Amino acid sequence: MIHNFYINQSFNFHFDINQDVFDLFVKLSNDCNHMHTRDDYAQQYGFEGKIMHGNILNAFISYFIGECLPVKNVVIQSQSIDFKKPVYMNTKIQLVATVDSIVESVNVVIFKFNFLNNQNVVVAKGKIQIGLL
Repeated sequence: MIHNFYINQSFNFHFDINQDVFDLFVKLSNDCNHMHTRDDYAQQYGFEGKIMHGNILNAFISYFIGECLPVKNVVIQSQSIDFKKPVYMNTKIQLVATVDSIVESVNVVIFKFNFLNNQNVVVAKGKIQIGLL
């Protein structure tokens, strides 16, 4: 299975952050912080409007690893994400993940990734380490 991956292999996916995604995340997380739920509150702090929960992006990473790779017997061993810019409602997000390294002796693949917004600006980036079972 490790041979399904190679250094610099790239994966690209698009996700829509819309009202349905937002509502489902709030229902799941119970995170109703005003920064995420009220435009007027977020605007007081210099944002254009309510900012989307950063962990919505983590859900997209879960989908990418669990459903989009050429193999299915994988687990996330670690991941890190740095949030660079706010993401707002009705934004199309692009995930670009690239194989950064492969450790064949322990069946590990490490990806670097970026999330880009509609203007092609990096809003988050990080690393994911997966183990192939």
